[in-house]
Amino acid sequence: MTQPDDIYPLAEHAADRLVAISGRPLATITEEAAEEGELTIADLQISAETLRAQAAIAHRAGYPQLATNLTRAAELTAVPNAEVLRMYETLRPGRASYDELIALADSLEQTHHAPESAALVREAAEAYQARNLLRR
Repeated sequence: MTQPDDIYPLAEHAADRLVAISGRPLATITEEAAEEGELTIADLQISAETLRAQAAIAHRAGYPQLATNLTRAAELTAVPNAEVLRMYETLRPGRASYDELIALADSLEQTHHAPESAALVREAAEAYQARNLLRR
């Protein structure tokens, strides 16, 4: 039996096995369900499982950077939206000190179990320091 990450496009070939962040099966997220008012915001949010399946497809197809981006996105599905927005603001050049960026990376890794995202923030902290883009 194939796994969701064995076939592409997922929406056509694995909709019966993938779910939204709400747990609703992808196959039941239809235009008709939307018209009937049956869908919630969480029904329209992609799940970590689906993002990881897409990452596996991208990796096998020879797109490692896309695969890494999708893996980070999967990690961030566990982070509350308000916190993601705060992180985005913190990562803008000139908005944070080096120590604040490292603290953000530590939080991603320890609190949210997001090592790929944490590594990206640490890389940004080093780049910001080298290019004088930290908060003054």
